[in-house]
Amino acid sequence: MYFHKKRVIAMLLAGGQGSRLHVLTRKTAKPAVPFGGKYRIIDFPLSNCVNSGIDTVGILTQYQPLELNEYIGNGQPWGLNKTNSCAQVLPPYERNDKKSGWFEGTANAIYKNIDFVDRFDPDYVVILSGDHIYKMDYNAMVEYHVANNASCTIAVRTVPLAEASRFGILNTNPDNSIYEFEEKPKVPKSTNASMGIYCFNWSVLRQALIEDEEDPNSDKDFGKNIIPKLLGEGHKMMAYNFDGYWKDVGTISSLWEANMELLGKEPEFDLRGGPNETIYARNDAHPAAYIDEDAKVSNSLIAEGCEIYGTVKHSVVSVGCTIGKGAIVEDSVVMPGVVIEEGAIVRHAILGENSKVETNAVVGGVDKNEISVTSKDAVVKANTVLAAGAML
Repeated sequence: MYFHKKRVIAMLLAGGQGSRLHVLTRKTAKPAVPFGGKYRIIDFPLSNCVNSGIDTVGILTQYQPLELNEYIGNGQPWGLNKTNSCAQVLPPYERNDKKSGWFEGTANAIYKNIDFVDRFDPDYVVILSGDHIYKMDYNAMVEYHVANNASCTIAVRTVPLAEASRFGILNTNPDNSIYEFEEKPKVPKSTNASMGIYCFNWSVLRQALIEDEEDPNSDKDFGKNIIPKLLGEGHKMMAYNFDGYWKDVGTISSLWEANMELLGKEPEFDLRGGPNETIYARNDAHPAAYIDEDAKVSNSLIAEGCEIYGTVKHSVVSVGCTIGKGAIVEDSVVMPGVVIEEGAIVRHAILGENSKVETNAVVGGVDKNEISVTSKDAVVKANTVLAAGAML
């Protein structure tokens, strides 16, 4: 089979377990977790690729891949099913050597898919994570990379000093060239945090991956191994400053916060966007939402297919949900297909897909720092209480 040469392709790391999301990822890979009423987390990097003119994306899956693989399909919702474009799911597979098995780290995942990348003979490869919410023009980053004649360019954003130890920290010269990289340092020297978005010259990255794989002491990780290795070898590495909205939704609190930041007349993160900022998603056809004349809805997102008979305040209600008469939903994220029966109360909560809160049950409390969570298909029985911060 003949494959057209590509100037740029993307490799999207989407195999994480998402253990910090607890019950929400018990049956679902983190990139497939619903977000914003009608999307999945993976929709954001995939849509960014399309909006940036990158039409070839390898998607590396591993943990609980079934739902994610079905969701991606042939890439049609993102326009990646056309001639000479693709969204290719790349799971772990058996090889005829001793390097078979699960992906052992981010770098190992790319290494095991060198053959896929080589098919397109790209000049540049953009490495992405499947668990961040943001809009970004990757093409602008690639052009910055090329203009600076770099081997590797890393997207960075400024973070508060108190949070810097959670990130890979880039220490840079005045021209944004990187002279030092520290992975989660206890005492950070700067607040330039890596976003986990990289642009590499493929020839440089390919050789680095092969050499790293041969190192028995390597963690097979970009932050711990590949980037320090290239720096040590004297490769030119640049920091690309990004000042837009970006959220790592790897925890219950950050996922809840990111959904809340969609609300309001001028939301912190605006899903509506502008030209070349559309977020595409795979969605079934639903009728328009029905809001009963006795319902009360304020400062909320109500997706299509919903039936609202109760009260909804400052919440995100996803596709196909039902909220019964006398029910109250406040400061909450209601994922697709949820049923909240009459008289139930839900506050400061995330309700997993197709879960049910039965009549007069109570979920959560008034403390926004204590987010209650139900898993996919969970049932909160009638007249029971799921306490603030509890998980079911």
